[in-house]
Amino acid sequence: MSKATPFLMFQGNAEEAINFYISIFEDSEITSLNRGGPEGSIMQATFSIKGQEFKCNDSSIKHNFTFTPSFSIFITCDSENELDELYEKLSEGGAVLMTLGEYGFSKKFGWINDKFGVSWQLNLPF
Repeated sequence: MSKATPFLMFQGNAEEAINFYISIFEDSEITSLNRGGPEGSIMQATFSIKGQEFKCNDSSIKHNFTFTPSFSIFITCDSENELDELYEKLSEGGAVLMTLGEYGFSKKFGWINDKFGVSWQLNLPF
């Protein structure tokens, strides 16, 4: 095996999600984007956030499921300001799973689902 890469399957809004993520995270970029299918949907794309590669697509098949918080993207923040800013942007239009606070395992932590249904854990370590 050469590597393992997280793969996110969207239902018609992969490009919007990718553009949102790279707009709020420093050191992020789209590394490949292949269109196809209905209305130029994403057949497969690759993007990175802080050096972590992700693959994604728009499913051409409608499924009765979407993302679940049991798989989440864990972000270690460098400052409280960075954590607060990401929490605000990612939670807009989404759902808060754990409000920002100190839970004993970090200085500050929050867990949200973004407007696309992707789950994010934001952590500021001690």
